[in-house]
Amino acid sequence: MPLTFAKSSAIAAVIVTLSATPGFCAWYDSLDPSQWFSEKYKPEVQPDIPADKLYSEGLANLEDRNFEIASQKFDDLDKRYAYSDWSRKALLMTAYSNYEGQKYDDAISASKRYLQRHPATKDAAYAQYLMAMSQYKQIPDVTRDQDRSEKALVALTELVQKYPTSEYAADAKAKIQITRDQLAGKEMEVGRYYLEKRNFPAAINRFRDVVSKYQTTRHAEEALERLTEAYMALGITAEAQTAAAVLGHNFPDSPWYKDAFALLQTGGLEPREEKGSWLSKIYRGVIGRTAAAE
Repeated sequence: MPLTFAKSSAIAAVIVTLSATPGFCAWYDSLDPSQWFSEKYKPEVQPDIPADKLYSEGLANLEDRNFEIASQKFDDLDKRYAYSDWSRKALLMTAYSNYEGQKYDDAISASKRYLQRHPATKDAAYAQYLMAMSQYKQIPDVTRDQDRSEKALVALTELVQKYPTSEYAADAKAKIQITRDQLAGKEMEVGRYYLEKRNFPAAINRFRDVVSKYQTTRHAEEALERLTEAYMALGITAEAQTAAAVLGHNFPDSPWYKDAFALLQTGGLEPREEKGSWLSKIYRGVIGRTAAAE
Protein backbone atom coordinates (compact mmCIF):
# COMPACT_ATOMS: atom_id res chain seq x y z
CA MET A 1 0.00 0.00 0.00
CA PRO A 2 1.53 3.43 -0.93
CA LEU A 3 2.29 5.82 1.89
CA THR A 4 -0.15 8.68 2.32
CA PHE A 5 1.08 12.20 2.81
CA ALA A 6 0.07 12.04 6.48
CA LYS A 7 2.05 8.83 7.09
CA SER A 8 5.16 10.07 5.31
CA SER A 9 5.04 13.31 7.29
CA ALA A 10 4.80 11.35 10.55
CA ILE A 11 7.83 9.20 9.63
CA ALA A 12 9.82 12.31 8.73
CA ALA A 13 8.95 13.82 12.09
CA VAL A 14 10.18 10.70 13.92
CA ILE A 15 13.51 10.84 12.03
CA VAL A 16 13.94 14.52 12.88
CA THR A 17 13.23 13.78 16.53
CA LEU A 18 15.67 10.84 16.63
CA SER A 19 18.38 12.86 14.94
CA ALA A 20 18.35 15.18 17.88
CA THR A 21 18.83 12.28 20.27
CA PRO A 22 22.41 11.80 21.57
CA GLY A 23 24.01 8.76 20.01
CA PHE A 24 21.67 8.62 17.04
CA CYS A 25 24.23 10.01 14.61
CA ALA A 26 26.83 7.47 15.72
CA TRP A 27 24.27 4.70 15.31
CA TYR A 28 23.24 6.00 11.90
CA ASP A 29 26.85 6.28 10.79
CA SER A 30 27.34 2.64 11.65
CA LEU A 31 24.82 1.82 8.96
CA ASP A 32 27.19 3.24 6.39
CA PRO A 33 28.69 0.22 4.60
CA SER A 34 31.97 2.06 4.19
CA GLN A 35 32.34 1.94 7.98
CA TRP A 36 31.67 -1.77 8.36
CA PHE A 37 35.14 -2.93 7.33
CA SER A 38 37.20 -0.17 8.86
CA GLU A 39 39.29 -2.85 10.60
CA LYS A 40 40.86 -4.87 7.85
CA TYR A 41 41.07 -8.68 8.31
CA LYS A 42 44.64 -9.62 8.95
CA PRO A 43 45.34 -13.31 8.30
CA GLU A 44 47.53 -14.90 10.92
CA VAL A 45 50.72 -16.16 9.36
CA GLN A 46 51.97 -19.33 10.99
CA PRO A 47 55.74 -19.35 11.47
CA ASP A 48 57.54 -22.09 9.59
CA ILE A 49 58.54 -24.52 12.36
CA PRO A 50 60.79 -27.42 11.36
CA ALA A 51 59.10 -30.83 11.54
CA ASP A 52 61.77 -32.35 13.76
CA LYS A 53 61.38 -29.49 16.24
CA LEU A 54 57.62 -30.02 16.51
CA TYR A 55 58.16 -33.76 16.93
CA SER A 56 60.76 -33.21 19.65
CA GLU A 57 58.43 -30.82 21.47
CA GLY A 58 55.71 -33.44 21.36
CA LEU A 59 58.04 -36.09 22.77
CA ALA A 60 59.23 -33.74 25.51
CA ASN A 61 55.67 -33.10 26.61
CA LEU A 62 54.96 -36.83 26.56
CA GLU A 63 57.92 -37.40 28.84
CA ASP A 64 56.61 -34.71 31.19
CA ARG A 65 53.16 -36.36 31.04
CA ASN A 66 51.64 -33.26 29.46
CA PHE A 67 49.54 -35.48 27.23
CA GLU A 68 47.12 -32.87 25.97
CA ILE A 69 49.91 -30.51 24.86
CA ALA A 70 51.80 -33.44 23.33
CA SER A 71 48.72 -34.39 21.34
CA GLN A 72 48.38 -30.80 20.12
CA LYS A 73 52.03 -30.74 19.01
CA PHE A 74 51.71 -33.97 17.06
CA ASP A 75 48.39 -32.92 15.57
CA ASP A 76 49.96 -29.62 14.43
CA LEU A 77 52.82 -31.56 12.88
CA ASP A 78 50.38 -33.81 11.03
CA LYS A 79 48.57 -30.80 9.57
CA ARG A 80 51.67 -28.78 8.65
CA TYR A 81 53.46 -31.66 6.94
CA ALA A 82 50.50 -33.57 5.55
CA TYR A 83 51.22 -36.74 3.54
CA SER A 84 54.84 -36.77 4.62
CA ASP A 85 56.59 -39.39 6.73
CA TRP A 86 56.46 -36.88 9.59
CA SER A 87 52.68 -36.80 9.24
CA ARG A 88 52.51 -40.59 9.53
CA LYS A 89 54.62 -40.60 12.70
CA ALA A 90 52.72 -37.67 14.17
CA LEU A 91 49.33 -39.30 13.63
CA LEU A 92 50.39 -42.43 15.49
CA MET A 93 51.82 -40.34 18.33
CA THR A 94 48.61 -38.32 18.47
CA ALA A 95 46.74 -41.56 19.08
CA TYR A 96 49.26 -42.63 21.71
CA SER A 97 49.21 -39.25 23.51
CA ASN A 98 45.43 -39.32 23.71
CA TYR A 99 45.48 -42.91 24.95
CA GLU A 100 47.97 -42.07 27.70
CA GLY A 101 45.91 -39.00 28.57
CA GLN A 102 42.80 -41.21 28.86
CA LYS A 103 41.08 -39.35 26.03
CA TYR A 104 40.08 -42.67 24.59
CA ASP A 105 37.58 -41.52 21.98
CA ASP A 106 40.19 -39.15 20.53
CA ALA A 107 42.70 -42.00 20.54
CA ILE A 108 40.22 -44.18 18.65
CA SER A 109 39.65 -41.46 16.05
CA ALA A 110 43.38 -40.92 15.48
CA SER A 111 44.03 -44.66 15.28
CA LYS A 112 41.29 -45.09 12.70
CA ARG A 113 42.72 -42.27 10.60
CA TYR A 114 46.13 -43.91 10.74
CA LEU A 115 44.76 -47.26 9.62
CA GLN A 116 42.83 -45.62 6.79
CA ARG A 117 45.90 -43.76 5.52
CA HIS A 118 48.63 -46.28 6.28
CA PRO A 119 47.12 -49.78 6.46
CA ALA A 120 50.24 -51.57 5.22
CA THR A 121 52.93 -49.97 7.40
CA LYS A 122 54.81 -51.79 10.14
CA ASP A 123 53.07 -49.65 12.77
CA ALA A 124 49.55 -50.51 11.61
CA ALA A 125 49.34 -53.33 14.18
CA TYR A 126 50.17 -50.86 16.95
CA ALA A 127 47.51 -48.44 15.71
CA GLN A 128 44.99 -51.30 15.80
CA TYR A 129 46.18 -52.18 19.30
CA LEU A 130 45.74 -48.58 20.50
CA MET A 131 42.22 -48.51 19.07
CA ALA A 132 41.32 -51.84 20.65
CA MET A 133 42.78 -50.89 24.03
CA SER A 134 40.96 -47.54 23.96
CA GLN A 135 37.71 -49.48 23.61
CA TYR A 136 38.80 -52.03 26.20
CA LYS A 137 39.64 -49.37 28.79
CA GLN A 138 36.07 -48.08 28.56
CA ILE A 139 34.35 -51.40 29.27
CA PRO A 140 31.79 -50.65 32.02
CA ASP A 141 30.70 -52.88 34.87
CA VAL A 142 28.38 -55.74 34.04
CA THR A 143 25.25 -53.91 35.19
CA ARG A 144 25.50 -51.35 32.39
CA ASP A 145 25.11 -51.42 28.62
CA GLN A 146 27.90 -53.43 27.02
CA ASP A 147 28.26 -51.58 23.73
CA ARG A 148 31.89 -50.76 24.57
CA SER A 149 32.56 -54.41 25.30
CA GLU A 150 31.17 -55.39 21.91
CA LYS A 151 33.35 -52.81 20.17
CA ALA A 152 36.40 -53.88 22.14
CA LEU A 153 35.80 -57.50 21.16
CA VAL A 154 35.55 -56.57 17.49
CA ALA A 155 38.74 -54.46 17.57
CA LEU A 156 40.72 -57.08 19.50
CA THR A 157 39.55 -59.87 17.20
CA GLU A 158 40.54 -57.82 14.15
CA LEU A 159 43.99 -57.33 15.66
CA VAL A 160 44.50 -61.08 16.08
CA GLN A 161 43.14 -61.88 12.63
CA LYS A 162 45.00 -59.17 10.71
CA TYR A 163 48.26 -59.20 12.64
CA PRO A 164 48.56 -62.72 14.11
CA THR A 165 52.35 -62.57 14.38
CA SER A 166 52.54 -59.10 15.91
CA GLU A 167 53.87 -58.56 19.41
CA TYR A 168 50.40 -57.41 20.47
CA ALA A 169 48.52 -60.58 19.42
CA ALA A 170 49.11 -62.51 22.67
CA ASP A 171 47.84 -59.66 24.85
CA ALA A 172 44.87 -59.22 22.52
CA LYS A 173 43.96 -62.91 22.87
CA ALA A 174 44.01 -62.66 26.66
CA LYS A 175 41.82 -59.58 26.59
CA ILE A 176 39.41 -61.22 24.14
CA GLN A 177 38.73 -63.89 26.75
CA ILE A 178 38.20 -61.26 29.44
CA THR A 179 35.86 -59.30 27.17
CA ARG A 180 33.87 -62.42 26.26
CA ASP A 181 33.55 -63.19 29.95
CA GLN A 182 32.20 -59.69 30.50
CA LEU A 183 29.60 -60.11 27.77
CA ALA A 184 28.60 -63.51 29.14
CA GLY A 185 28.27 -61.96 32.58
CA LYS A 186 25.81 -59.43 31.24
CA GLU A 187 23.71 -62.19 29.67
CA MET A 188 23.74 -64.07 32.95
CA GLU A 189 22.62 -61.02 34.88
CA VAL A 190 19.63 -60.50 32.61
CA GLY A 191 18.87 -64.24 32.55
CA ARG A 192 18.81 -64.41 36.36
CA TYR A 193 16.43 -61.47 36.43
CA TYR A 194 14.00 -63.24 34.09
CA LEU A 195 14.36 -66.46 36.05
CA GLU A 196 13.49 -64.66 39.28
CA LYS A 197 10.45 -63.12 37.57
CA ARG A 198 9.47 -66.62 36.38
CA ASN A 199 9.72 -65.54 32.75
CA PHE A 200 11.32 -68.84 31.85
CA PRO A 201 11.39 -68.55 28.03
CA ALA A 202 13.19 -65.18 28.25
CA ALA A 203 15.62 -66.60 30.80
CA ILE A 204 16.35 -69.61 28.57
CA ASN A 205 17.16 -67.33 25.64
CA ARG A 206 19.80 -65.51 27.72
CA PHE A 207 21.38 -68.67 29.13
CA ARG A 208 21.30 -70.21 25.67
CA ASP A 209 23.34 -67.26 24.36
CA VAL A 210 25.93 -67.89 27.04
CA VAL A 211 26.45 -71.58 26.21
CA SER A 212 26.24 -70.92 22.45
CA LYS A 213 28.51 -67.88 22.18
CA TYR A 214 30.58 -67.90 25.35
CA GLN A 215 30.94 -71.58 26.30
CA THR A 216 34.64 -71.14 27.14
CA THR A 217 33.95 -68.50 29.80
CA ARG A 218 33.58 -69.07 33.52
CA HIS A 219 29.82 -68.46 33.23
CA ALA A 220 29.13 -71.59 31.18
CA GLU A 221 28.75 -73.83 34.26
CA GLU A 222 26.12 -71.66 35.88
CA ALA A 223 24.32 -71.12 32.57
CA LEU A 224 23.90 -74.88 32.13
CA GLU A 225 22.53 -75.25 35.67
CA ARG A 226 20.15 -72.33 35.15
CA LEU A 227 18.94 -73.98 31.94
CA THR A 228 18.22 -77.10 33.97
CA GLU A 229 16.16 -74.97 36.38
CA ALA A 230 14.23 -73.14 33.68
CA TYR A 231 13.44 -76.25 31.64
CA MET A 232 12.31 -78.12 34.75
CA ALA A 233 10.02 -75.22 35.65
CA LEU A 234 8.44 -75.44 32.18
CA GLY A 235 8.16 -79.22 32.37
CA ILE A 236 10.55 -79.71 29.43
CA THR A 237 12.38 -82.51 31.19
CA ALA A 238 14.36 -83.85 28.22
CA GLU A 239 16.14 -80.49 27.79
CA ALA A 240 16.65 -80.21 31.55
CA GLN A 241 18.27 -83.65 31.60
CA THR A 242 20.47 -82.78 28.63
CA ALA A 243 21.63 -79.53 30.21
CA ALA A 244 22.60 -81.40 33.35
CA ALA A 245 24.33 -84.14 31.32
CA VAL A 246 26.40 -81.58 29.41
CA LEU A 247 27.26 -79.87 32.69
CA GLY A 248 28.32 -83.16 34.26
CA HIS A 249 30.44 -84.24 31.29
CA ASN A 250 32.30 -80.94 31.09
CA PHE A 251 32.42 -79.87 34.74
CA PRO A 252 31.97 -83.02 36.84
CA ASP A 253 33.36 -81.43 40.00
CA SER A 254 31.40 -78.21 39.69
CA PRO A 255 29.03 -77.26 42.51
CA TRP A 256 26.64 -76.19 39.75
CA TYR A 257 26.50 -79.79 38.55
CA LYS A 258 25.69 -80.98 42.06
CA ASP A 259 22.78 -78.49 42.17
CA ALA A 260 21.50 -79.58 38.75
CA PHE A 261 21.74 -83.26 39.69
CA ALA A 262 19.84 -82.69 42.95
CA LEU A 263 17.15 -80.70 41.12
CA LEU A 264 16.56 -83.53 38.65
CA GLN A 265 16.32 -86.04 41.49
CA THR A 266 13.41 -84.09 42.99
CA GLY A 267 11.48 -85.07 39.86
CA GLY A 268 12.75 -88.65 39.85
CA LEU A 269 15.11 -87.89 36.93
CA GLU A 270 18.81 -88.08 36.25
CA PRO A 271 21.14 -86.43 33.71
CA ARG A 272 20.69 -87.91 30.24
CA GLU A 273 21.64 -86.60 26.83
CA GLU A 274 18.84 -86.08 24.33
CA LYS A 275 20.48 -86.51 20.94
CA GLY A 276 18.17 -84.07 19.18
CA SER A 277 18.71 -81.27 21.67
CA TRP A 278 20.33 -78.04 20.58
CA LEU A 279 22.61 -78.42 23.60
CA SER A 280 23.67 -81.85 22.40
CA LYS A 281 24.58 -80.41 18.99
CA ILE A 282 26.74 -77.71 20.58
CA TYR A 283 28.58 -80.03 22.97
CA ARG A 284 28.38 -83.34 21.12
CA GLY A 285 32.09 -83.43 20.35
CA VAL A 286 33.00 -82.77 23.96
CA ILE A 287 30.52 -85.34 25.30
CA GLY A 288 31.69 -87.95 22.80
CA ARG A 289 35.34 -87.51 23.67
CA THR A 290 34.58 -87.61 27.41
CA ALA A 291 32.43 -90.72 27.11
CA ALA A 292 35.12 -92.50 25.10
CA ALA A 293 37.71 -91.64 27.71
CA GLU A 294 35.50 -93.09 30.42
